[in-house]
Amino acid sequence: MPAKSIAKYLNPWMFQREKKRQRFQALRERDGEHCWRCRRPMRFDLPRGHDQAPTIEHILPKSRGGTGELSNLCLCHSRCNHLMADATPEVKERMRIKNEAALLSASRRKKSKAA
Repeated sequence: MPAKSIAKYLNPWMFQREKKRQRFQALRERDGEHCWRCRRPMRFDLPRGHDQAPTIEHILPKSRGGTGELSNLCLCHSRCNHLMADATPEVKERMRIKNEAALLSASRRKKSKAA
């Protein structure tokens, strides 16, 4: 039996941690370094559990039949992930568009005050 398959059973938490790290890296390469919901940059140096730390969000929640495939996953801030909770993909998309519009209007206000 190859050493990797044995390690999978002897240290399952290490196997799961490595699998999650690879999935996280693939999502980071695909989506970039901005939160899917609020479009603000994420800080990848923060510890797990911090409000601005990146987390993996399911677009279609597992409770509604979603899977763990990369096409159903995205990166979000921890706080954004908690705000979306168990919403449907349509509701999540509306929330994302609303936040994006608010972010754009805030930047426009700053530019007009500076001028």
